[in-house]
Amino acid sequence: MGKSTDWEELAKNLARMVEEGGKALAAYLKPRETGRIESDHAEFADMVKTLGQVAEYWLADPQRTFELQAALGRGYLELWAHAARRMTGEEASPVAKPDPRDKRFTDPEWSSNQFFDFLKQAYLLTVQFSDRLVKDAEGLDPTTRQKAEFYLRQIVNAIAPSNFVLTNPELLRDTLSSKGENLARGMHLLAEDIQAGGGELRIRQTDASYFEVGRNLAATPGKVVFENDLMQLIQYAPSTESVLKVPLLIVPPWINKFYVLDLTPDKSFIRWCVDQGLTVFVISWVNPDEHLSKKGFDDYMREGPLAALDAIKDATGEGKVHAAGYCVGGTLLAVTLAHMAAVSDRRIVSSTFFASQVDFTYSGDLKIFADEEQITALEKQMAERGYLDSRKMANTFNLMRSNDLIWSRVVHDCHREPAFSTALP
Repeated sequence: MGKSTDWEELAKNLARMVEEGGKALAAYLKPRETGRIESDHAEFADMVKTLGQVAEYWLADPQRTFELQAALGRGYLELWAHAARRMTGEEASPVAKPDPRDKRFTDPEWSSNQFFDFLKQAYLLTVQFSDRLVKDAEGLDPTTRQKAEFYLRQIVNAIAPSNFVLTNPELLRDTLSSKGENLARGMHLLAEDIQAGGGELRIRQTDASYFEVGRNLAATPGKVVFENDLMQLIQYAPSTESVLKVPLLIVPPWINKFYVLDLTPDKSFIRWCVDQGLTVFVISWVNPDEHLSKKGFDDYMREGPLAALDAIKDATGEGKVHAAGYCVGGTLLAVTLAHMAAVSDRRIVSSTFFASQVDFTYSGDLKIFADEEQITALEKQMAERGYLDSRKMANTFNLMRSNDLIWSRVVHDCHREPAFSTALP
């Protein structure tokens, strides 16, 4: 009777999973059916084009293709022989081993269970084959090779047996022990994350309902002392009896709220600064729309850091300022410093950069999302709407900060990209 009840509960949870899956699909399709979100095939087309160049190399020579297939076949035959020896009770060394840093196959059953061990090694052999497809393809330019490695890595990661219930021993045990409740709960969370993203997957990292601006988030007392079309300047007074003479200006990225450095009180950089006797000023970027489409990157510099320096002088009487830039705000600060050096403006006496890039020559996988065609497509979207939709910016803008060529073209139009900053109520 107990087992019958368990299977009945499992069936109910699987039905719930299907129901929640339908909600997730509806949440994804609805904004696309109504035209609120336009399907973007540019990235998929780029992947097909890139992998097509790799395939073209191998298919151009039948002998080369045969040798590659033969190498893969030999690997699978060795795996089959390995499995046969294990079935007869013999000890056999694995044909393929995962990287020690790969946490997907740490469960002991991936090795002790012959079925899962076979799946694991077959997958690892396929990964080795895909790596060779790119590494041994001659004549690819460095950018195309880097793109191909990235795209293939995403594909092989997606088909890993650890991603599927019936081929993951740990997940299979959890599913049976919870009677499928884990799958129903996960699908419910997926539906909520897509709904929260307005049709895009916005994976939650915490429960946002626990946080409230001004209570346990951005709780450091501050006031707006200046504003213009692009930003508000917030001043935080020191909490000490003695006050340092030179204030601090923080330039945050326009893809984050101004309190990215003023989270919970015990993790607030701004609170720490005022507790050291610093008068702190923070730029809070506005949420631009099509009305600000004529603003360029030079406007962000002049109406951002440079305007803040003037406002700080009016508020404190101090002409010297320390500056700190975070993420792309640091990149903006670096550009501002270069401009100030060119005109002999020495008001910023020191500068600090947090997680900021200035030289984009070596930017890793970021370059994959920032070739000429993709930048042109983004420019077209911004020209049509006057700005880049926040969902698109949140997913891609950081990835676009890849090299000097991109900045020379994209940064000039970044005014069209909505920021998430807002001043305290």
